[in-house]
Amino acid sequence: MGSIGQKINPDKMQRAKELRRQMTPAEKILWQQLRGNRLNGLHFRRQQIIDGFIADFYGHAAKLVREVDGKIHEQQAQYDAERDKVLLARELRLLRIKNEEVKQELDRVLMLICQACFEEA
Repeated sequence: MGSIGQKINPDKMQRAKELRRQMTPAEKILWQQLRGNRLNGLHFRRQQIIDGFIADFYGHAAKLVREVDGKIHEQQAQYDAERDKVLLARELRLLRIKNEEVKQELDRVLMLICQACFEEA
């Protein structure tokens, strides 16, 4: 897994691999649309390690981190806030989408991702 100019902790690398194997149903649905540059030629990586945090999906060219949030995020608000602060300090943009949105409104979600990628940073 390529990193963005950073030294990667081997434990984090292993955890990212596990997360790729154990994607949630919503993450799998979205990955099918994003993989292989399928969404308007945009390149995304899944489970990208950025400054010790693991982002669900990362589009390097657009500097966009995409998170699919499920119930777990209600219990880890402090962790998410810390991660968001670190990512924003890197001048990355965040797009949070709920599991239900991916499952029920996939076309709208894909449109939001496209818009976020093509708008000026």
